[in-house]
Amino acid sequence: QLQLVEYGGALVHPGGRLRLSCEASGFTLDHYDIGWFRQAPGKEREGVICVSSSGSSINYTDSVKGRFTISRDNAKNTVFLHMSRLKPEDTAVYYCAANYKPNSDYCTIQPHYGLWGRGTQVIVSS
Repeated sequence: QLQLVEYGGALVHPGGRLRLSCEASGFTLDHYDIGWFRQAPGKEREGVICVSSSGSSINYTDSVKGRFTISRDNAKNTVFLHMSRLKPEDTAVYYCAANYKPNSDYCTIQPHYGLWGRGTQVIVSS
């Protein structure tokens, strides 16, 4: 069974940092573009950041540039979302998603992904 599971959601103070993990089971992430998405209460799901399967391309939404990064650890079959200088408006359920695209050098933060995790809650509040 192909599965993605997110870990690391927590309550964090404004200005703090957090690392989310996206672990794959049933398949290897090497040939997949990976995207992180989030959905705040009452809002539509939005794309946050993505990394191409080759690792050569990363795309961001403007609101997280300079604060969020993404990294792949193919040996651990995991992708990480590194968040810093968190703001209350970053509060949301965060989802990772995978799209099979071997040797990809471009990824999208549009929700055109075939496999999704169930999400992990991030709350930024004092």
